[in-house]
Amino acid sequence: MTVPVARYRFTAFAQAPLQLPPYAGSLLRGQFGAALRQVACMTRQPMCGGCPLVATCPYTRIFEAPAPPKGSHALQDFSQIPNPYVIEPPAPHWGQRPQERHIATGEALAFNLVLIGQAVEQLPLVLFAFKRALERGLGHHRVPLVLQLVEWLDEHDQPHPIWREHATALADHVANVPWLSGAYDGAAEADAGVTLHFHTPLRLQSQGQPLRPAQLTPRALVSALARRTALLMDFHAPGTTAPNGHVTWGDAARAATQAATSLQDQRELRWFDWVRYSSRQQQEMTLGGVLGRWVLQGDAETLAGLLPWLRLGQWLHIGKNATMGLGGYTLAPPA
Repeated sequence: MTVPVARYRFTAFAQAPLQLPPYAGSLLRGQFGAALRQVACMTRQPMCGGCPLVATCPYTRIFEAPAPPKGSHALQDFSQIPNPYVIEPPAPHWGQRPQERHIATGEALAFNLVLIGQAVEQLPLVLFAFKRALERGLGHHRVPLVLQLVEWLDEHDQPHPIWREHATALADHVANVPWLSGAYDGAAEADAGVTLHFHTPLRLQSQGQPLRPAQLTPRALVSALARRTALLMDFHAPGTTAPNGHVTWGDAARAATQAATSLQDQRELRWFDWVRYSSRQQQEMTLGGVLGRWVLQGDAETLAGLLPWLRLGQWLHIGKNATMGLGGYTLAPPA
């Protein structure tokens, strides 16, 4: 079984000195969204609401995925559903005060983009939109960048070039992730525990309030990941088979959440507050999340069953603002 998820690395070169915020996820997301809407919109309406093409427009399906009608989904009703992309900018050193990133003229800016489900099929459009966004410039001074290389990163994070500047087509590549991986040898490996290293802030919420390190539980973690995965597969990869013989992804997510209730954990997590500027709200916003190491422990069979979900989360991310790269982690094999 495979799931339609692919990670790409974009490499662009600054045409003048460029100053970026410490974490550029919000900036890249905003510029990408604006460029994608401009190149994809057919009706030129000022707002997407009420547009006759809203259900089929690639912009809304990628960047502003419309919620389904109430009562139409097994998990719950939604005001919004996850969008099928994740932008992974260069991660700063999360010290007491992350520093702005300075890029000299001619220096490269590299960032990753994860596409999920039907968004993978829109890669040529996505590439064109990002190319235009970068050419129009980033930062306060709108410094232009030239996109020169796009690489597909395989499941071992090895790069494979699929596009270079002036190319007229994308090279063929395998745009999916195996549900099971040889990186883990079944229950025997899982018996030692599974370690997650969060390198961008994870913000899980309950009743609108963020969960601090002491409030986090393995069940909350797995529930958030399984729910996000199920929604992405249901809405953006219809026809993808649910794992472990379950009829629906929702059933599989509920089973994974229930299994996680038996887990124990060890954590070395710290809360981190950081500030980003919201161009939509025209103001600075303080966001917080946890960083650090989280070890999940339990019986071998339970952990082996949860490993595929945890492994896939390295592509999908977890929690609030996952689309701009928050809630990112790497899964370390048992020592």
